[in-house]
Amino acid sequence: MEALTNNEEQVMQIIWELEKALVRDVLNQFPEPKPPYTTLASVIKQLENKGYLDHKTYGNTHEYFPLINKKAYQHSSFNLLVKNYFEGSAKNVLSFMVKEDKLSEKDIQDLEKMVENFKKKSS
Repeated sequence: MEALTNNEEQVMQIIWELEKALVRDVLNQFPEPKPPYTTLASVIKQLENKGYLDHKTYGNTHEYFPLINKKAYQHSSFNLLVKNYFEGSAKNVLSFMVKEDKLSEKDIQDLEKMVENFKKKSS
């Protein structure tokens, strides 16, 4: 799965939420300042070329819909992040989050419970 630029990812987030959309529908979901219509149409065309979107044609209008679901993209992106920045190690990810103070005590307790439950299921 090819990585997305920040602009492409922002468009995909909107299309995932809408499930299907015309360019103007996507544009209406953008915060101000909105990108020019033609710029947005170009980003959508790039997403289609990358295999993330397809469209149905109604006269001169294209209705776009995702070919890659959000969960599959999250999975791929997270695995790439772990591989590229954390040497492929979940332990390194958690260690980083602890050091950066991104996990609360409750988060840590919940993770410990998840690990215990996983151990019980694996036994």
